[in-house]
Amino acid sequence: MTRRAQIEAMLAADPHDGFLRYALSMEMASAGDPAGALAELQKLLADDPAYLAAYFQAAQLAAQLGQMEEAKKLLDLGVPRAQAAGDLHAAEEMQGLRASLG
Repeated sequence: MTRRAQIEAMLAADPHDGFLRYALSMEMASAGDPAGALAELQKLLADDPAYLAAYFQAAQLAAQLGQMEEAKKLLDLGVPRAQAAGDLHAAEEMQGLRASLG
């Protein structure tokens, strides 16, 4: 069984597990499916808007897919959430990516 299949099996048992959804999205991105990975991260953020790492990864994928407005929107949502959570590293990382997008 592949790593992706293992993650999908675990997600079937607990579809709202944020870590598993994030791991699945990273597997999809690594396998060359950025659109699928982005969709998984968007599901994760819909279920758990406090999952900060998902904003950065989703924005990177959106930018890779040429969806610049979506990338900016994700970062504009993620930065204040990271700041409110006291995660200044995540906020700075997202601000840097946001600045690079214009």
